[in-house]
Amino acid sequence: MTTSPQSPEGLTVGGYQLLTRLGEGGMGVVHLARRGTGPRVALKVLRPHIVGDEEARQRLDREVNSLSRIRSRWVAEIVDADPWGDVPYVATRYVPGLSLHDQVHEDGPIDGDDLRWFAECLAEGLTSVHDVGVLHRDVKPSNVLMEGRTPILIDFGLARVADDPRLTHTGWLLGTPGYLAPEILYGDDATAASDVHSWAATVAYAGTGRPPFGRGPSMAIMDRVRRGQHDLTGLPEDVAELVEAALDPEPRHRPGLEELRAALVGGPVPVVAMPAPPAPRDDPYTVPLALATSGHEQTLSFFDDDEPDDEHDPTRVLGEEPASASRVGLPERLRRGLLLTGLGVATGAAVLAAPWLAVAVIAALVWVLRAGSLAGSAAGARRELRGSRWYDGPQLLVASPWHVVQAVPGALLLLLWSLGLALACGLVCYAVAASEPVTLFACGAVLGLALWLGPGGSRLSGPVNRVVHPLSRSVGPWLVAFVVVVGGAVGLAAAAEARGSDWGPSGSPFSLLP
Repeated sequence: MTTSPQSPEGLTVGGYQLLTRLGEGGMGVVHLARRGTGPRVALKVLRPHIVGDEEARQRLDREVNSLSRIRSRWVAEIVDADPWGDVPYVATRYVPGLSLHDQVHEDGPIDGDDLRWFAECLAEGLTSVHDVGVLHRDVKPSNVLMEGRTPILIDFGLARVADDPRLTHTGWLLGTPGYLAPEILYGDDATAASDVHSWAATVAYAGTGRPPFGRGPSMAIMDRVRRGQHDLTGLPEDVAELVEAALDPEPRHRPGLEELRAALVGGPVPVVAMPAPPAPRDDPYTVPLALATSGHEQTLSFFDDDEPDDEHDPTRVLGEEPASASRVGLPERLRRGLLLTGLGVATGAAVLAAPWLAVAVIAALVWVLRAGSLAGSAAGARRELRGSRWYDGPQLLVASPWHVVQAVPGALLLLLWSLGLALACGLVCYAVAASEPVTLFACGAVLGLALWLGPGGSRLSGPVNRVVHPLSRSVGPWLVAFVVVVGGAVGLAAAAEARGSDWGPSGSPFSLLP
């Protein structure tokens, strides 16, 4: 809040003489006031549209009753209120200091131990608000006053007074976009995790001197908040790690205030955090979806290209490397390679045993796996933008027909590319006078390799790796899978050797060759 001209001389509200107008915000005008010879207070006169009817006043009365129980040196507690007066007001302890916003503007960012002290005190003050069952809902630099190097939280809990759907209908937004949690921007109810997000954004501002989600049009800022695109450059490493965790777009992944306070006084504490996924493979036919899934949240789907999340421990100790940082050992990589090679051999054997049927089954699998991969990526993009919802599963099922259709062009292109290479392999085999079985097996193996490496092949390799990688972690499951795959390939090859390749009613095209 900025300093404003003096209040009209002699004006009183609820027996308080208004001395000076301290500033104003979306909910009302704040005056420095005094009743008789009592202490000075910050008296907020609420705007008519905030408490315009009996329901809103009842809501204010309930909030004030709860907030009056707060006793914390880090909070400007309520000392008086009258929700039912002709001019409703709330009086809080007066803090003679600049707001964090103004102090940083004048003196620069807070650093070192002062920043850690600031973050700890602010977290403790916010905890005291939560302890009486109230959310602050509007933590931001202008709602933190500075007494020396100590933060004092103001305007706590009163945002609940404006929790009226009629305000939403008129497009009125309570709070500053860069300091509101993503779930609030999506229209969801605020939670304690929402205040944690705002705490982190405010600490980031205190330590860097700039809003963590940048400046510019409100819509652009809100979009960056939803995506978790923040800039913490300049924060000390230990504070930056805490702030990073608390700014997670997904509320359930943020640490609690008690965990943050413990870490600030020397931790370590477990903090829920999702590891950043590897960069997605290039797929020129689904570039928008690939870009949409390259944020800070890992897609939990069978059809994703990344490692399954159960490789990672979802909790970790601050300052330690997450489990995902360790590389896969050589034995496991060898097992993966052998199992994938076995699948390639099985593909060649299938084409050797029944060429037309094998190609038809492979084409159907490519189509289905690509459709599933597109559906998983789209679901991950939705979670990235607006968090998890209870209806994610039904929405995925409803959208599946569209993804089946959407997969057709990419699947056709990949199949035509791969079949062309397989045909080229067949021509080479014909040129060197290779036998029919050798030619078919070679064409099948090249077909499988081309599908794996061809344009859009990541939509096939991703789901396959989702099965191969977990099986390869230990010798037992891998050995069973390897025996089944190789045994199937040997069986198909033996059947082809005994009865010849099954071309179906059309007969072998090799009979047409000179």
